Amino acid sequence: MQDAQDVQRPDWVAHAGELFEAAMFGGDASALDRSDDVLDAVEAPLSMARGKLLHVRFLNDREENGRELALFERAAELYRRLGDASGEADALFWIGCWHQVVKGDGVTGRPYFEQSYALAESVGDRKTMSYAIRHLGFADKDAGDVDRARQRLTESVTLRRAIGFRPGEAAGLVALAYLAAETGNRSVALHHLDEAQAVAESCGAKAVTGWIEQARTTVRA
Repeated sequence: MQDAQDVQRPDWVAHAGELFEAAMFGGDASALDRSDDVLDAVEAPLSMARGKLLHVRFLNDREENGRELALFERAAELYRRLGDASGEADALFWIGCWHQVVKGDGVTGRPYFEQSYALAESVGDRKTMSYAIRHLGFADKDAGDVDRARQRLTESVTLRRAIGFRPGEAAGLVALAYLAAETGNRSVALHHLDEAQAVAESCGAKAVTGWIEQARTTVRA
């Protein structure tokens, strides 16, 4: 509980209070709309943060929580209302991820990834682009289009490398290694894993290091 206790009273609390008093006691009707904007701008990232934590919990224990999807859908709605294209693109990606990863339904997830990528590209959000194109690559692999999957997984790694997203770069190389192994390119797979390990160790991505060891076991089997 120490982290929660250390959080100071945020500025939006005071701002929302002032707008409430302006509307309640000052008769300022416009303060109501301004309050909505203030609170939406808080609720959207909060919904995203809670949804992402639920997703990590799912990855750890494989127990589905329906709140995850509801939180991401709410965030997408709020970001759209606020005109925040980058935020909306991120939320759309996670909606797609819920369908693909949690429900095992890549077909339903695909259009969300496509929308996410297009929206993120329109505002130059390369990190969200890297997530969306990565999971489109997974969808392509599941559909049997290995060449398209490789192209998209490679683009994801390239985007992550360009912005210095080192843990994501390492994770992307692991995905390429699995794809290479599945298509019989064992030497290429091991090369990707060696590169992934160097990147993961350089940025302290211990979880990814564990994924690399699992992948090595699979590739060498």
